[in-house]
Amino acid sequence: MSALSPEALVTVGGIADHQRLRTSRIASVLGNRLGSSALDYAVAHHLLEGAEHAARTRDADRLTWYRNWTVRDLTHLSVDPHLVLSPRPADLLCSEISETAYYLVGPDTAPATPEAQVIMRAALASATEHGFSRLLTQHAPVICLLKRRRLDETLHSWALTRLPGTVFTDYTAYPEVMARDLIHEAAHNWLNDALAANNVRLPADVTFFSPWRGTRRSVFGFLHACWAFSLTVLYVREARRSATDAVVPFLDTHLRQQAVQFAAATECLEQALSYVPANEIRERIGRAVGKVVGPA
Repeated sequence: MSALSPEALVTVGGIADHQRLRTSRIASVLGNRLGSSALDYAVAHHLLEGAEHAARTRDADRLTWYRNWTVRDLTHLSVDPHLVLSPRPADLLCSEISETAYYLVGPDTAPATPEAQVIMRAALASATEHGFSRLLTQHAPVICLLKRRRLDETLHSWALTRLPGTVFTDYTAYPEVMARDLIHEAAHNWLNDALAANNVRLPADVTFFSPWRGTRRSVFGFLHACWAFSLTVLYVREARRSATDAVVPFLDTHLRQQAVQFAAATECLEQALSYVPANEIRERIGRAVGKVVGPA
C-alpha cells in the first residue's frame, strides 16, 4: 500500500455529511440556530446533554440557556479554531452517560488560563506543522484542559462517544506532549465518526489481545488502540526532530514503548480488520499501522 500523509489518512468520505446530519437533528430537538461546522457538531452534543440534565433537575434557566446558545455565543472561549475550556475538578460530572468524568460547556464556563492558551497555541502549531491540523480541527474542536502535570507524572486523557469532537486531557508545559495527546484522542473521535458514517457494526464477542491494556479487547477496542497509537507515533517521530530539552527523552521513551506494543499487536491486525466492511476505514488503519512498523 502506498504511503499517505496524515491529512490523507483522515480524509474519508461520509464523515462531514454524518456530522452535519447529526447537528441538524440536534438543532431541531433544541430549536436553536446551530451551524454546520465540526465545532457546531461538537458543541451540539454539549447542548443536548446539558439540556437533558437541566430538564431532569428542573433547572428552567439552565435549560433555556442550552436551548438558545450556539457557537456564536461562545467566542470568549475560543483559541481559534477551537474552544478551550479549563474546568475545575469539582465541575466534572459523573452520570449514567459515561463511566468516566466529563464536563459540559455552560453559562458559567470560563476560558482557559492565559498560560494554558499559550501552550495550546504552540501545541496546535506543532500538530499543524506535522500534518495533523485537519484531524484536530474536525475531531477535537472542543478541548477540556484538566490538570497541569510534570513530565514524570502520569498524564490522563480521554474522549467519550456521547461527546464527539471533545477531548479531555491533562497537560504539561511542553506543547509536543499536549499535541501528542490531542492527536491520540482526536483519533478516537475520528474512528467513532468514520464507523458511524459508514454504518459499521463490529462484533462484541470477538476479541484480540491488546498489548496496550495487557488484556483481550473487542474488535472495536483493539482497532481503536491500533489507530490512535499509530497516529501518535507518526506525530512524535516528526516532532522529535526539532524538540529540545527534557521533552526529548520523554518522546524517545514513547517511541520505544510503542515499538514493542506494535510488534505484538500487528500479528492479529489483519484478522481484526477483516471485521470492518468499509474499505476506506480498513485501508486507513492498515496504512497507518504499516507506516509505524515500517522504516521511520
